[in-house]
Amino acid sequence: MTIDEMLAEARAHLQRLTPAQAEAALHDGAVVVDIRPAAQRQHEGELPEALVVERNVLEWRFDPESDAALPEADHDLQVVVLCQEGYTSSLAAASLRQLGVHRATDVIGGFVAWRELRAGSTHVPPR
Repeated sequence: MTIDEMLAEARAHLQRLTPAQAEAALHDGAVVVDIRPAAQRQHEGELPEALVVERNVLEWRFDPESDAALPEADHDLQVVVLCQEGYTSSLAAASLRQLGVHRATDVIGGFVAWRELRAGSTHVPPR
């Protein structure tokens, strides 16, 4: 399997959100999780409302059965995963779904697209 095939497989099981849909989900109680490394967040900027959980510990933090689970961890929680451009987040959201976090998804275009939305850009990220 190639990475493109793996990504397509992951996305086939997600109802991915546009940045505007993710913004609405955030206001409706979803948890937006920024999985980008600290250096990338520092260089590119942050989404103040996002919960920062770096990719290497994501599954441990959102598995309600894990000793390292966050208080928010719940199989029914809507988790919207955010990476820089919306690729790694698809794989991460698919992994959370495998753990039973059945409402996990990600943002089409990632942080870049969300930042453009908040800046008022009309750019539409690729699916």
